[in-house]
Amino acid sequence: MRSVELKIEDVAFGGKGVARDNGKAVFIPYSIEGERVAARIVREKKSFAEAELIDVVEASADRVAPECPYFGRCGGCSYQHISYEHQLELKARQVEQAMRRIGRMSEPPMRPIIPSPLPYAYRNRITVHAEDNVVGFYRRDVHTLMDIGRCPIATPEVNDALVQLRAGRVCDGHYSLRAHSGPRVFAQTNDEVAEALADLIAGILPGQGTLLIDAFCGAGFFTKRLAHQFGRVVGIDWDRFAIEAAQKDAGVNEAYVAGDVTTELRWLLQQSELTSTALIVDPPATGLSAETRRAILDSPPATMIYVSCNPPTLARDIAELQQPFAVLSITPLDMFPQTAEIECVVHLQRRREAETLRAD
Repeated sequence: MRSVELKIEDVAFGGKGVARDNGKAVFIPYSIEGERVAARIVREKKSFAEAELIDVVEASADRVAPECPYFGRCGGCSYQHISYEHQLELKARQVEQAMRRIGRMSEPPMRPIIPSPLPYAYRNRITVHAEDNVVGFYRRDVHTLMDIGRCPIATPEVNDALVQLRAGRVCDGHYSLRAHSGPRVFAQTNDEVAEALADLIAGILPGQGTLLIDAFCGAGFFTKRLAHQFGRVVGIDWDRFAIEAAQKDAGVNEAYVAGDVTTELRWLLQQSELTSTALIVDPPATGLSAETRRAILDSPPATMIYVSCNPPTLARDIAELQQPFAVLSITPLDMFPQTAEIECVVHLQRRREAETLRAD
């Protein structure tokens, strides 16, 4: 391993600073663009290298003291050393860069990033691990458990649950600690930004549509909030427990289907009047499968909303979906402050409808 002193040029998606050493990209965690740092090369490939930060020689004005005593060792947060205002700037820029490089968009129609009202104490759930009387999270880059007394990005209710867990006899295993009771199905981790996300989508979608299809709907977070804007709404998810939760209080115009998302989505699109159909997709971080993209391309609805927590896979899918769709807006949301994760909403309109909107 060799030591180097380098100037940080950018911060890549994932949170690591990017420097150059004899033309080769070097990725250094816990650094900020504009800084000069001392680092130790720990892994070197033909086209890039990875390094560990030794010291900040010239600090950025955006560098702040992290609030968490575990920061830098815990694998959860990447940005606590960066002011919150600059975190927002970085995330918005990373989305735009992904859309340009991977999405092949010359001028992405970016909207301002929506911040979290709470930069800390926002997570409504965490999962901790217990092993040999140690309760906490795994260390960064290694599968070694570290003892955690409190998580600063979790809500007070979640931290209270952690205190209670640690006070008893804890068996080895994994424990999900939640601020809210309810079914154990996927839900957004930041309540206030989740509501901003729902409001954003409600404002994008048409006031009186015939059909809304919500693919990867979970327990119906979007579907239930938007049902009044459509004659009929259909949610699809592979998780039958989430679908059962959605069905419990379904309105007369709501339907929920447990099954293969691609198969059910293809059938619904083929049976629908596409000119008055809207589609929301909120896939896992891997993005849409090739089969799901093909189902949408074969029967493109008038309006599509793509919700993503992974800009690179989002951009990959958008590059293909631009065949029948025009991208009208791209809105990042900071669902996960202090981390490198980014939520994003893309509004796509079938090209013939998009031309009509522009004419109006």
